Amino acid sequence: MTVRGRKNRTSPQSLPDLPSNADPEQRDTARNAQLTRLIEANDQKLHKLSFLYRMSNTMLSTIQLNKLAHLILTALTSGDTPFFDRAMLFLINERSATMQGMLGTTRQTSAGLINPAADSEDILASRWDISEDDLVRQRDSEFSCQVRGSKLELNRARNAASRAILGKKLVFVADTAREKGIDHEFVRRFGISSFAIAPLMSKEKVIGVVVVDNALCGRSISKDDLRFLQLFANQAGMAIENSLLYNRLEDANRSLREARENLVQGERLSTIGEMAASIAHEIKGPLVSIGGFARRLEKNLPARSIEHDHAATIVREVQRLEKMLTDILSFSRKTTICYSFCNITDIVEESLAIVASSFDENNVTVVKNYPRAVISLLGDSQQIKQVFLNLLMNAQEAMENRGELRITITTARLNGSNAVSIKIADTGGGIPLEALNSIFNSFFTTKEAGTGLGLPIANRIVTNHGGKIQVHNKVGSGVEFNVILPLNP
Repeated sequence: MTVRGRKNRTSPQSLPDLPSNADPEQRDTARNAQLTRLIEANDQKLHKLSFLYRMSNTMLSTIQLNKLAHLILTALTSGDTPFFDRAMLFLINERSATMQGMLGTTRQTSAGLINPAADSEDILASRWDISEDDLVRQRDSEFSCQVRGSKLELNRARNAASRAILGKKLVFVADTAREKGIDHEFVRRFGISSFAIAPLMSKEKVIGVVVVDNALCGRSISKDDLRFLQLFANQAGMAIENSLLYNRLEDANRSLREARENLVQGERLSTIGEMAASIAHEIKGPLVSIGGFARRLEKNLPARSIEHDHAATIVREVQRLEKMLTDILSFSRKTTICYSFCNITDIVEESLAIVASSFDENNVTVVKNYPRAVISLLGDSQQIKQVFLNLLMNAQEAMENRGELRITITTARLNGSNAVSIKIADTGGGIPLEALNSIFNSFFTTKEAGTGLGLPIANRIVTNHGGKIQVHNKVGSGVEFNVILPLNP
């Protein structure tokens, strides 16, 4: 006995009545045959119901969407007498208004995995499973790869799958040669002559379709097959929706855990930052004294003596430590912006004046392109000056022997509002591509003696003023920083 009972599908009610003059033996034989067919029909229904129950247990206990898709299609194409020869799963992509093929199974790729007609000692607790090796083998089969490479347009006039989705009902195409409004390319690709499409419903929403056919054995799809497919698709749709909801819940929990960990890490870093600022403040006082005495020794000691060189080394290292401590204190300090109207050209010129001697020593030519009209913005002039000092000092260090620094100030637009753009371009060779996306990260530096805080501090100042810094390498030249600041933040 099989689930489908394909040997004789004639219902007892369709048997012709015997003549009234038939002898009792003929009547008994007819009644026995009729009773046998009734038992077979009930047996078929029982097997189908038990199959649906097992499948329900299987789908409700399977959370992984990938395995669930395999189980659904395998159940339709597995067993000694499978329900269908082939099954395909398409899920809707609402963004592109298409149906994307996800998986395809055949009676060959599903053979021996599960047996829908097999009895179980405990039907209420029974469910099926598929091993990881079988999943891989099934997914990588030629037919499944062909399905995954297929995409159907959501268009009622173009294919039957769209009619099943938009109409939210099962669609049966008895003969593709006579049917209008089907995707002929899809039919030719898979060699389909007759097929059925069942929408996967969940909470009145269609999430995909299951396409089945009997292209291998050529058996026609009956009304009983269609009724069974409809019941099966209803359960499969709810199971897929449950899996999607579970995955979304897992993603939300994962994001929550990551946010909690980031919060704890942020609190730790904040504590460490406060400690570092406190230590830096305590160290700065004695360091200033050491630097002062070392400079006195350097002046008083004979030039070219070993003692003079040692004192000069102390002075250089103290200056480096002082700069590092200053950067750490600037980075850890909560800055307060003292807004006032300031001339952006004056701020750039004041910054240039501070580094002018270094530019002269390294033979750096400064080319200025300033606007004739005064451009005033509302901001903290001292903090903005620190931004340009950092950028100018970086440019000077990149051009150790001869170069050109080009400064251009123009009006601009930022987020739909008036702004000013200050471009600082050098010829120092540019920033390595692998480091370009990290230069604004704290403590990231490509210099041997750098702290990695100059550009992060500059970026934070510009961001606090409602602006942004753009950076890109100029081909065959150097790097260009573009500081864009709103005129009225």
